[in-house]
Amino acid sequence: MTQTSCLIINPAAGRGGIRAQSPDIREAFRARGIAKVYETAARGDEEALTRRAIQEGCTTIVAVGGDGTCGRIAGAIIESKAQCRLAVFAAGTGNDFAKTLGVERFTPDEAAQLVMRGQETRIDVGVADGIYFLNSCGFGFDASVLEASNRIRFLKGNAVYIYAALKQLFSYRGVDVSANGVPWVTRGKMLMVTVSNGRWLGGAFKIAPSASVTDGLLDACFIGDSNVVQRIKLFAGALRGTHLELPSVKPAQVQQLTLAFPGNPSMEIDGELRVARSRTVDLRCVPRALAVLAAPGALS
Repeated sequence: MTQTSCLIINPAAGRGGIRAQSPDIREAFRARGIAKVYETAARGDEEALTRRAIQEGCTTIVAVGGDGTCGRIAGAIIESKAQCRLAVFAAGTGNDFAKTLGVERFTPDEAAQLVMRGQETRIDVGVADGIYFLNSCGFGFDASVLEASNRIRFLKGNAVYIYAALKQLFSYRGVDVSANGVPWVTRGKMLMVTVSNGRWLGGAFKIAPSASVTDGLLDACFIGDSNVVQRIKLFAGALRGTHLELPSVKPAQVQQLTLAFPGNPSMEIDGELRVARSRTVDLRCVPRALAVLAAPGALS
């Protein structure tokens, strides 16, 4: 099949920092015959632009943005049931999915070269509350940190999440949650619950160090509420990916999972803050749902 490629650019990505790079990105792809570009004008435009790109014959879509942009484009590709691949040029704040694909440091030229010559791999995708996600879904502390980070304007990149997490570390009061699908997790107050397809969270935290996007499973992490000293140890461990050894942390690999809360919970999905439709949230893994272009060896 002849591959026809295009870019979908989110100019608000990376807190607007992508605007300065946009001419170089466009030129790198144009030099390789990829001149079709769509640009979002408002949050959520990615889905409609993806459907339009597919209708106009695109079989490879390059997401130029952050995790939210990638997730929205991926969801639209999956729902279309089209034979369309996803590639990524990292332009967000955390770029967790780009890390999974091994492209977080790619230059525009390297990204364009990958689109021209890269071999596709099919990866798993998660679903939370009916929404597709590529990287992670989080509740409790995770969602609270994301909400706080959206108000921070004087930092960029990983520093945004690290700073927001440190501020929340001493004040967040936990969330009541129960899990159906993990027998050793009982109902109670937890600091946070994350359900991951990829390994990274917030750019800097290796929240699911053993996760794989090709194993047909999601990696859940249940972190019990704890005192300040334990929270500091958790913070340091999550940066290194060693937190699973702490007594307050209960990991689990699941194909599907149901979480129940006292009220409709706030949740982080691929770096974006949402509110669940009900007090119960169903999560599941959809194996091999999406074709992607990754750096050589990144998914092996």
